[in-house]
Amino acid sequence: MKLDSKIPEGPLAEKWNKHKFSVKLVNPANKRKYDIIVVGTGLAGASAAASLAELGYNVEAFTYHDSPRRAHSIAAQGGINAAKNYQNDGDSIYRLFYDTIKGGDYRAREGNVFRLAEVSVNIIDQCVAQGVPFAREYGGLLSNRSFGGAQVSRTFYARGQTGQQLLLGAYSSLSRQVATGKVKMYTRTEVMDIVLVDGQARGVVTRNLITGKIESHAAHAVLLCTGGYGNVFYLSTNALNCNASATWRAHKKGALFANPCFTQIHPTCIPVSGEYQSKLTLMSESLRNDGRVWVPKKGGDTRRAEDIPEAERDYFLERRYPAFGNLVPRDVASRNAKYVCDEGRGVGDTKLAVYLDFADAIRRDGLNVISAKYGNLFEMYEKITGEDPYKTAMRIYPAVHYTMGGLWVDYNLMTTIPGLYALGEANFSDHGANRLGASALMQGLADGYFVIPYTIGDYLAVMPWDKVSTDRPEFREAEASVHGMVNRLLTIKGEKSPNQIHKELGKIIWDYCGMSRNAEGLKDARQRVRSLQDEFWNNLKMVGTGDELNHTLEKASRVADYLELGELMIVDALNRDESCGGHFREEFQTEDGEALRDDANYAYVAAWAYKGAGKDSELHKEDLVFENVKLTQRSYK
Repeated sequence: MKLDSKIPEGPLAEKWNKHKFSVKLVNPANKRKYDIIVVGTGLAGASAAASLAELGYNVEAFTYHDSPRRAHSIAAQGGINAAKNYQNDGDSIYRLFYDTIKGGDYRAREGNVFRLAEVSVNIIDQCVAQGVPFAREYGGLLSNRSFGGAQVSRTFYARGQTGQQLLLGAYSSLSRQVATGKVKMYTRTEVMDIVLVDGQARGVVTRNLITGKIESHAAHAVLLCTGGYGNVFYLSTNALNCNASATWRAHKKGALFANPCFTQIHPTCIPVSGEYQSKLTLMSESLRNDGRVWVPKKGGDTRRAEDIPEAERDYFLERRYPAFGNLVPRDVASRNAKYVCDEGRGVGDTKLAVYLDFADAIRRDGLNVISAKYGNLFEMYEKITGEDPYKTAMRIYPAVHYTMGGLWVDYNLMTTIPGLYALGEANFSDHGANRLGASALMQGLADGYFVIPYTIGDYLAVMPWDKVSTDRPEFREAEASVHGMVNRLLTIKGEKSPNQIHKELGKIIWDYCGMSRNAEGLKDARQRVRSLQDEFWNNLKMVGTGDELNHTLEKASRVADYLELGELMIVDALNRDESCGGHFREEFQTEDGEALRDDANYAYVAAWAYKGAGKDSELHKEDLVFENVKLTQRSYK
């Protein structure tokens, strides 16, 4: 299969404007004749649904939550990037573009990333107009702070709850369209399958999570805005119900899945404290602006952080990366935390933690200033750990956070299935092998507010207005397939709960395809996952029926997808004989332990095609072309 990214010709800075002029348009009076399905109501989904409805399209939006306000975008804490250069410190659209390409270890498309940087400046204006309460300087101007992978301050923030405030802004716009009748909202409804008619995405099959009723919905196009697949690891910073089922089932219908092994490990999470945990809690990367990361110089030091003299501390990020210090990108910070813990210098009961210390910042700026910046984050840490970070150093350790892989999309955000689009974290397009902090919110809102409203018109403009009936055989077959899967799950009478199997899968993926990987371990992991798949379908313990609220059924359905996706992640990691960003193969590293890329052989997007149950996926490659940046060994020293 030839993958056409549809990147426009011409100079980088002119591509998006030229493309917006060249795409076909839908007459304003005709927009009301088209129906669009939006799956997911986080930042990407809510902004897309609101924007498309405002243009005149008829939108049906689906969320498994009781309200769009509960989407996991609220959990993003630290901020959103934009190349406004309010600090007059040398920022620009090109610098944000370059930092993102470099931060992703040169495994992202130049065209997509430059567009992201270009529209970032519009996002802030849009959100301010919606009333998002960004932090402000003394004179009233919007404030900025630094984030990892950048030497400028370009991150706009609302204390430590930026995601929540941005989602409230998008939700208010969405609610307006719900009130006008242009958006029909379906809550507590999970999308179970994508329906294709004549090879085009023309609808979805859903299950009502309260009644169990399975229904079909038809449209002229379908947008998947369902987030990433980090919960395949079981323990992650994602909410428990975050899942990959919508994108995975689209993949099984023909949408290629790109770069699944590119998963991000966030360096500043509250460490695992026991076997009882079902998720981990993120502490914002913004804390690394003022917090200093360190461990004792000698292993086995059990003294409290405040009792260890300065001369006996190793500020290892500042030592190894003097230019960026504690603000190196997430993959670099995570691996270095793992290194010092592997050396026996970790802290806390498990010895799998490092310190994040604010003592110097409090002495320098005063407690009130630090509290104004991070107060709610400090409160959250104290509630979870019982320790006051104003008085003693936080303990942090890396954890799974974000997934750079996702459905393959072209410049228009369309997957390899015509009429099926993927926005935000559900696609692979903008971050390469590692996402810089504060860029997830940027991409989700860029896709929803400023990209899809233009690009979807190019597809719909040549599509007949005729509505597809859900009585067509394609919908009946898809419904029957969903009923069959539900019935198959409910008839398994084994001994292990879906949660137990999910936990076993997560440990395999974390141990062998987590912060570091090697060929031998990956091959072993694949066999373990296949054995676990067999156990799942033969020894699953199910309760309840399909005609009621059934959390066990929901979880089992999602774990079935995780098992298949987990295997593909391993296959993708085995295929990529190099280290880059979040994909660190132990066989491929520099003398000082940094990721060693192989640009001659692996400067491509790995896009995998589903070939059927039990069969190996087929690899398709989209070569990455770099005309504006020079491929160099990434250095933050």
